Amino acid sequence: MYFIKRVFLVLVVLGISSLTFAQKKLPGQSYQLLSSQNGFVQSKNYYLLTLFKELPELKKTLENDAVLNKILKRKIERSSAALKNCGSDLLCYTRSIKLSDDEIHEVSNRLSRLFKSGQELEKLVKDHLIPSGCYGLYSALSPKEILIKAWEQDAKALNHTIEVYAEGQKPNYPMIDSISFNVKDKAYAELVATSVKLSVVPENTLFFEPTLTFALLSLEINERNDAADYEPMISTVNKLAIAQISKTNWNNYRYSVILVPGEGPEEKETELSAGGMLRCRLAALQYQKGLAPFIMVSGGRVHPFKTKYSEAFEMKKFLINTLHIPETAILLEPHARHTTTNMRNCARLIFRYGIPMDKPAITSTSKSQSYYISDVVTERSKKELGYYPYKNGKRLSDTEMEFYPNTMSLQIDFDEPLDP
Repeated sequence: MYFIKRVFLVLVVLGISSLTFAQKKLPGQSYQLLSSQNGFVQSKNYYLLTLFKELPELKKTLENDAVLNKILKRKIERSSAALKNCGSDLLCYTRSIKLSDDEIHEVSNRLSRLFKSGQELEKLVKDHLIPSGCYGLYSALSPKEILIKAWEQDAKALNHTIEVYAEGQKPNYPMIDSISFNVKDKAYAELVATSVKLSVVPENTLFFEPTLTFALLSLEINERNDAADYEPMISTVNKLAIAQISKTNWNNYRYSVILVPGEGPEEKETELSAGGMLRCRLAALQYQKGLAPFIMVSGGRVHPFKTKYSEAFEMKKFLINTLHIPETAILLEPHARHTTTNMRNCARLIFRYGIPMDKPAITSTSKSQSYYISDVVTERSKKELGYYPYKNGKRLSDTEMEFYPNTMSLQIDFDEPLDP
């Protein structure tokens, strides 16, 4: 199941590998991601669809298109029929609201026809999709092809969210990310039916909005809005450290940040594991030596299943309250759910916060995880994410390792809705 869900990314990578990578278009470090009125869960998972909704002229163009309107009308008709006829048949409801392969293909063809030089869709690609880095796997393609690939990725992401958090299919990491309901319970089918009803409201005027609304509701009722934890971080948990970044003389430091990957406890009432405490102490030693101006703590609400405690947030508290590290020196990354995304998300924040990308960072963690990062995680990332989020540097000790962040880390992961 896990590898089947990765076929989409693998095919993309294989397709792009034959192209000339010298033509790749790079993301811009000054680009500011647009936020969604529906929140960060939407914008992080489905950025193209967010842009369709939030850019007024583009939204009007899509709303007024006869072909796309027919697709919306059919979706509403099918979902309305499901509400009348499906009874307790769970999959009957989800089939009506998901995007079929034919619908995805039909939209791809229509967007391709609507794409004109100098008009809204081309501006969308050049002004947003490329500089955002959110669809970096397709950056060697033409602007029209980037648009189509981004649409197909977001459509597959919507369907994947529904398959896991409405239908109960296995996620990539079933022990920590599974659905919260018994899908065989008749009462659950009624919850799904209610979500369908809420998805076909008149306010949803764009061709994908019923499916988008249903996917977001599925995450919400599962209490799985983890992607939005502590957002917007630039004005909340990371505000003081970000203010310090602009004042930092990077020439005074060998490294940009000291990354501390979290380790979740196994007991539900434990806030911070013993491993998390010790990793913080290792990082504090490196910080006190002056190796880097910032410590980045990384880890979400992961272990045990549906824990209320964030690994990163608890490590930050420990660094401040116990080890007396100033808050201005601590960056919070509270979304990673495993080691590959500890590394990827660190690279993302380095880029988004204007930290030099050509300066190496270091990991500071237990010996076993440090060697796991240097010896295993790079290739595991390539297999799971479709690219290398970082490049290994020198090993400094059994617990410290250099790495260089890669801008490809900005690419959205379509089948990890809790941390896309």
